[in-house]
Amino acid sequence: MRLPKRVRSGWIFILGLIMMIPLTAGQDWEESYPVSEKSTISKSIPFADPSAARRLILDNVIGPVKVEGTNRRDVQIIVEKVIHAKSRDKIRKAEEEVRLDINAEGGEVELYVDGPFRDNNRRRNRHRPGYVVHYGFTVQVPKQISIDIRTATDGDIEIRNITGDFEVSHANGKIIMTDINGSGSAHTANGEVKVYFTDNPAKDCSFKTVNGDVELHLRPGLSADFHLKTWHGDAYSDFEFKEFQLPIQRTVEDKDWKFVYKSTQYQGVRIGRGGPAIRMDTMNGDLIITKNEQ
Repeated sequence: MRLPKRVRSGWIFILGLIMMIPLTAGQDWEESYPVSEKSTISKSIPFADPSAARRLILDNVIGPVKVEGTNRRDVQIIVEKVIHAKSRDKIRKAEEEVRLDINAEGGEVELYVDGPFRDNNRRRNRHRPGYVVHYGFTVQVPKQISIDIRTATDGDIEIRNITGDFEVSHANGKIIMTDINGSGSAHTANGEVKVYFTDNPAKDCSFKTVNGDVELHLRPGLSADFHLKTWHGDAYSDFEFKEFQLPIQRTVEDKDWKFVYKSTQYQGVRIGRGGPAIRMDTMNGDLIITKNEQ
């Protein structure tokens, strides 16, 4: 059933997020960087403390990420690395400057792509060194694990068969998550967000994009409070729902501590008895809440 039209609330959006996407996103690397070199990294990474709660942090910049939960007890990675450069000298420069750091401490494994495109706070910048290093990750982990997965461009994020909390962040691509049992956030700017749950989230969640649909497949018996916002799109639900009023948000207007009160601009929709707050947010796309019977 289609949700009320009021779900199309006004948007206040900071365009700086879109401007952070690399200008080369989506282009054919061979046109600007005619020289290339390929290699493969294959490695098994044990947890330093097998008895600790497990967590994977994967922070990529250019390239897709696939993570799958399995019965294994370690982290298995296969990384397809491709350097695109203007010359052989730039290939050598890329090999010197860009690296994949692998760290294991306690129950945490971190995979971190580092290079001149990071500042001291690990944020990305617009460094243009005459090369691009593309990392394509395929990762197998224990099924019961929390994950923090990030990439920026040139590939999608795919997560499968994970039991645990999640943080997933993209800038220019899709986020597709299947067989998920956990709570968390999945945010991108250009691409759809689609999540298939094997059990309904027990804690608050947030799912956002700018250009694309946000689609959640949830289990029968769902009880949650949805906060919905779209501008150029509609919202749909397979579940019966009731509208409810969201609280007024207080924000600071200026340095003189003048307060103004304004709506959160989300439409409140309660399914079942209500429960965790689940935010679904897009500018150009639909919000879809479907019932996953399987």
